[in-house]
Amino acid sequence: MGIDSLIGGTIWDEYSEKVISLMDNPQNMGEITEQQAEAMGAKLIIADFGAESCGDAVRLYWAVDPKTDVIIESKFKSFGCGTAIASSDTMAELCKGKTVDEAVKITNIDVEKAMRDHPDVPAVPPQKMHCSVMAYDVIKKAASQYKGVDMESFESEVIVCECARISLSTLREVIRLNNLTTVEQIADYTKAGAFCKSCIRPGGHEAKDIYLVDLLTEYEKEKLTKIADMSMSGDVAFAQMTIVQRIKAVDKIVDDNIRQMLIMDGGNMEILDIKENGPHFDIYIRYLGACSGCASSSTGTLFAIEHILREKLDENIRVLPI
Repeated sequence: MGIDSLIGGTIWDEYSEKVISLMDNPQNMGEITEQQAEAMGAKLIIADFGAESCGDAVRLYWAVDPKTDVIIESKFKSFGCGTAIASSDTMAELCKGKTVDEAVKITNIDVEKAMRDHPDVPAVPPQKMHCSVMAYDVIKKAASQYKGVDMESFESEVIVCECARISLSTLREVIRLNNLTTVEQIADYTKAGAFCKSCIRPGGHEAKDIYLVDLLTEYEKEKLTKIADMSMSGDVAFAQMTIVQRIKAVDKIVDDNIRQMLIMDGGNMEILDIKENGPHFDIYIRYLGACSGCASSSTGTLFAIEHILREKLDENIRVLPI
């Protein structure tokens, strides 16, 4: 979709006035020649970076003072949409006067915020956030050339959401700490998945090694495994168990504390079902053998079974013979 086709449409209103102005009148577009860099007593760095997802590309020019590592001048050429031009222009401006190490710390979030008209209103629509990511990446490329290192050395963590620069470790921690269960909740807490949405699930404009839905599935499995482990050790609350875990827990208490007494009197019992009824857990049982016709099965024996289960598992248990 071209820029002209957006005029008059609702999406045009999603661009800040700064972005619209820079699309047509970028302040730092151009190049720095070797002769110009020499006149400044600077080292010329030319870095290219392209975004495979959209076909945009940017070339960044730095004139760097080799004595101080300060970026004296910064210009760019952009081959892409208006948002890419505005983002690249802002990125070039932010680099000026900074050392190379300081420039590497400029993120795409810094670029997007610098293009805002108002601090709390995004400068571009979510689907165009990836344009500022390209600006961030070309800075790393320029810095790697100047310092003679691999550009990946500037990225110490796996980044899941490129738009918001949210790492894998941060997402895992936030999901666990806040018990998040939906992509929308993740976006509320971290902004991951709130922009181009490629990090949410497969099928977006950029393929990922791991997606937000994968992290939610991972966390859900962790919770189930933890509950199962706690259930086996007796540490999990009865209310948190699944129906299968509850039946197994009741059976174990019955086996350890009750069943032998019933068998000695020629009887037995079995668990038929467990149902939640308001604050109560109703355990339906059936007496077997001599217990089925015993008068105390609805009085003393029933009281003893219920008392032990309440003491061992949950005070809201009720035992109901059928």
